[in-house]
Amino acid sequence: MLARHHDPIVAIATAPGRGAVGIVRVSGKNIAPVIQAVCGRQLQPRLASYLPFQDAKGGVIDQGLALHFPAPNSYTGEEVLELQAHGGPVVLQLLLARCLEAGAAPDPDTGKTAVPGLRVAQPGEFTERAFLNDKIDLAQAEAIADLIDASTETAARSAARSMSGEFSLAINTLLEQLIHLRMLVEATLDFPEEDIDFLQKADALGQLERLQATLADVMRRATQGAILREGIKVVIAGQPNAGKSSLLNALAGAELAIVTPIAGTTRDKVSQLIQIEGVPLHVVDTAGLREALDEVEKIGVERAWAEIESADAVLFLHDLTRHAAAGDTQDAMNYIAADARIARALSQKLPQGTVVIDVWNKSDLAHDAQLKNTPGGGFISAKTGSGLQELRQQLLRLVGWQAAPEGVFMARERHVRALQQVAEQLAKAHLQICAKHPALDLLAEDLRQAQNHLSEITGAFTPDDLLGEIFSRFCIGK
Repeated sequence: MLARHHDPIVAIATAPGRGAVGIVRVSGKNIAPVIQAVCGRQLQPRLASYLPFQDAKGGVIDQGLALHFPAPNSYTGEEVLELQAHGGPVVLQLLLARCLEAGAAPDPDTGKTAVPGLRVAQPGEFTERAFLNDKIDLAQAEAIADLIDASTETAARSAARSMSGEFSLAINTLLEQLIHLRMLVEATLDFPEEDIDFLQKADALGQLERLQATLADVMRRATQGAILREGIKVVIAGQPNAGKSSLLNALAGAELAIVTPIAGTTRDKVSQLIQIEGVPLHVVDTAGLREALDEVEKIGVERAWAEIESADAVLFLHDLTRHAAAGDTQDAMNYIAADARIARALSQKLPQGTVVIDVWNKSDLAHDAQLKNTPGGGFISAKTGSGLQELRQQLLRLVGWQAAPEGVFMARERHVRALQQVAEQLAKAHLQICAKHPALDLLAEDLRQAQNHLSEITGAFTPDDLLGEIFSRFCIGK
């Protein structure tokens, strides 16, 4: 542990602003002087006491509930005091200052500082203490933050499953299988007289393949969890007046973007968070893609391309009525040529793996014959809502979402990357074990690397700088 991990800490544990209740939390060793100073007496463990919170002169700051949790039976694994007061920001700041003042005061018996080193907690430091004191593992700690940040019910339920340890249990099950397989291989290395027949008799290949099958299932569920946590960035792109703003409004169920017959109405991005089957979608409407007519529109088009290039999925919107009239007017032919240029630009600028869905809008204005003569794609009417449900389902399917939320646990991109690295190491191990003359030292190393990558997920094998990055993203007081 770093030196700062031994300091007593205090912070306001509830969100900024006014509320009915606010909490100030203290955690550390030997915090009895703070309890005595603020509460006027010592507290019975785990029993809520209603009492006045006192300032240094014995005056009342507020009245509320005080709870004392002795170590190790607390959230952080340390001695914890929670003061539940009225949720006004001034009251909570006074309580915070009083705790710091009480900690810095001299002890009347010894003259030494009452609670040496008591300071304001850094973001995520309470949860970091819980991790360092083995109250939770790293995946559970991250799930706590994910539960707080969840934007849909499905995401919240998945985060709760991870927080309760479902994801960690799956990882630990993989670790147990992997460690057993490593034991067999390294026993063969330690006792060279036991030749490869030893691994065959122990069904090492069968154990490895069962491990790979279990890993594949965990990866599938973790990938779904990463989609739930991160959401999907969907950018609506296309020429002016294709109906992009109307589509955003239809998907959001609200009039968020201005819709007029005038081309180039949208000059900047308009964003909205929506959900489909519990999956959060960050939908972005952008300026129409064309040669800009003025400086403001030029900036809008540049921003549109910046949004497109960072998207997980692009809805390339076409005006069906202008495409269907290809042989009738020069305007329609120019429109089709411009769509083709945009399609080429998308193929050149988008990262590999970005989903592009061709969407044909204004189906309510097209004739049956025109629909038949239009290239394949999803026909919708942003005005009437026709085809929108099919578009939603297609979007989820193409970005990799599978409708099985009850089996999904919340996961992060780092978890998915770690699992992918495990899969790569196990694939190398599989090649070795199937070889005519396996290199057992290389096989053992592949399995060791796989174990390290798995251990990164729960924090058993995690560098300090990664821990700092993870916990710094928590809110103060958590």
